[in-house]
Amino acid sequence: MHSEQIFSAYLEPFKELEPLRQSVLKVLRQLPDFILQDFLDDSQFRVSLDEFEPGKGRTVLMPDLGPDGTSRCVVLKPKLATSPEPFTLYIIAHEFAHAYLRNGGWGNITDREEAADALAETWGFARVDYPWRRFGF
Repeated sequence: MHSEQIFSAYLEPFKELEPLRQSVLKVLRQLPDFILQDFLDDSQFRVSLDEFEPGKGRTVLMPDLGPDGTSRCVVLKPKLATSPEPFTLYIIAHEFAHAYLRNGGWGNITDREEAADALAETWGFARVDYPWRRFGF
């Protein structure tokens, strides 16, 4: 199991949202080593908190686009801190899968949402549906 220190940059945005911070750590610890290494080796990879203020909008710091024209930034919403844990873990893993796949397909799966779900499931995080999924997770 990897130490928490190796993930410190990815956990920093969630220091004030301890349940969410622990969920991000739990997912990171379950990712295969080659995927973790891919993230750690990519200076474009970030994990950020979606800072939304009613009436003002969102603030998300994202790196410049990489040479392939994509950004590998996982953006998580604070309301995940109060969502049921299975749903939270699934959403986090799904978003990490998108980052790893560079928002593309996986194997024979060309639909990027299905690809992210399928990859997240191989990591132990099967899709979990809750009624509020349609409201922006």
